[in-house]
Amino acid sequence: MAEWKGDDIDTEDVTIEPEHEEGEMDGAEPEVKLAKLREELSVCRKEKQEYMDGWQRAKADYVNLLKRFETETKTAKVGGMVKAVEALLPAFDALERSKEHGEIPEGFLAIARQLENAFTSLGLEEIGKVGEQFNPNFHEALGQDPTDRAETDDTITAVLEKGWKIGDVVIRPAKVRVAHFA
Repeated sequence: MAEWKGDDIDTEDVTIEPEHEEGEMDGAEPEVKLAKLREELSVCRKEKQEYMDGWQRAKADYVNLLKRFETETKTAKVGGMVKAVEALLPAFDALERSKEHGEIPEGFLAIARQLENAFTSLGLEEIGKVGEQFNPNFHEALGQDPTDRAETDDTITAVLEKGWKIGDVVIRPAKVRVAHFA
């Protein structure tokens, strides 16, 4: 029998045992034996290819599953952050309006700063600043202001309510007034 030596096979002592009944091919010609062995080899190669194809399909399915799982995990994470931010935004907006009018006690300023820091750590970005070009994907126009300069046409003239986004996901578009060149 063959002796296993790493990736090499010592073929000097190899004997091939036919898969047939005793005496079935004892008197057969060597060409017949060779043809039978070639047929068996062909069948083995076909089986090997079928197994390899099945393994490759299974591996591809597994890789695709991992990618889908990763995408769904990221989507769920962003979705959870969006829901949390949506719940906190009204309180944050109220604190921001109070800060602008100077009606907020010192203790509430600290809470407003904590919320700002929390939103920043979550990747929350403010949308809508005066002078920016109007973009309907990020801004909601609530009115127009006339302008006498063509270069300021379609720019934001006032932010009525800040907009927010996380990454590419718009949580709330900014409510703005837009310059209109007549």
